[in-house]
Amino acid sequence: MATADPTPPADTAPDERLRRWRLVLGDASQERCASLNDTDARMDEALGALYDRQDGDDGPSGNDRKAGLGASAPKVARWLGDIRTYFPSSVVRVMQTDAMRRLGLNQMLTEPEMLESVEPDVHLVGTLLSLNKVMPQQARESARGVVRRVVEDLERRLRDRTRSVVRGALDRSARTHRPRRVADIDWDRTIRRNLANYLPEQRTVVPETLVGYGRRSQGVQRHVTLAVDQSGSMASSVVYASVFAAVLASIRTLRTSLVVFDTSVVDMTERLSDPVEVLFGTQLGGGTDINRAIAYCQGLLTRPSESVFVLVSDLHEGGIRDEMVRRVAAMTASGVRVVVLLALSDEGAPAYDRQNAAALAELGVPAFACTPDEFPDLMAAAIQGDSLTGWVERHQAERG
Repeated sequence: MATADPTPPADTAPDERLRRWRLVLGDASQERCASLNDTDARMDEALGALYDRQDGDDGPSGNDRKAGLGASAPKVARWLGDIRTYFPSSVVRVMQTDAMRRLGLNQMLTEPEMLESVEPDVHLVGTLLSLNKVMPQQARESARGVVRRVVEDLERRLRDRTRSVVRGALDRSARTHRPRRVADIDWDRTIRRNLANYLPEQRTVVPETLVGYGRRSQGVQRHVTLAVDQSGSMASSVVYASVFAAVLASIRTLRTSLVVFDTSVVDMTERLSDPVEVLFGTQLGGGTDINRAIAYCQGLLTRPSESVFVLVSDLHEGGIRDEMVRRVAAMTASGVRVVVLLALSDEGAPAYDRQNAAALAELGVPAFACTPDEFPDLMAAAIQGDSLTGWVERHQAERG
């Protein structure tokens, strides 16, 4: 049985006792136990799909919720997503393992017909990744094929525009209007900038504004570091962040690092040539230590004024909260452009820690949800040093 011990502490209210027994015993106890609210009803449905006896099941009769195979398995993607939503990660792992054994879920995941009948999408990838650690090897290989199809589709959709927008931002940020030497002047752009100052009688352009090449040291690149929270609620964000990190890593004038974290920190930068390998190196669920992740990333940012740090997290901090805020303040003070995304997906912001978001906003670091289509423009704004607060306000106004 996947649920916790239904016997509550002595000081638990009677209604809570009845609620817990109702979830344990199932529909048959409806008259004797508490009614369920909408959230509890969805929890009960998820439990029933896995543990309720079906007509024709062998075994002793009774009203208690017993484990056993039903006539049909739950709809895989929805059911696995539901249990991540309504149960703690320790319980989710038990239920997933039970589903593999009792509902033949591993067979479903290894049958080509089943995988072909499901429309692969980001949500399915998140589901498969959450099952990664309990899958048998054959199922893992089948899942890898599905994940690769989704990742390749995302790369095709996002690659060209991301490269174009980010390269343009890098080019613009490298220019200066105060070139120190004639050799530093970009004559083509200088002429275009000053066409309004053309003197027909002299057949010349008066260059009131000079546009020059930046004077960065040879070999110095902009550095983008993404730190991605592996919490179960961040599954879609993990997928999109991994794909974007791989695309950014393909831009030669940009140095890209990818770090994923829960209570530990894993640097995925060496795997960025294959985002599928990145995704299968993640582990969705578990605790969260944002402070530890930021501390690790601070060590990567050797040239703060040339760096952009992107934190993708719902900000539910399990580590040292005050130290986390101080680290972000130190980053911004050193010249790092800090971006905090509550989500990188099409689903909007999840439940997030509003107190931490407000503390970051006071530092001039707004925390907001960003869609995949908006992300290239966001990166361009960060690279160019534009106001991120202004960027957020404009895009929120455009969304209506």
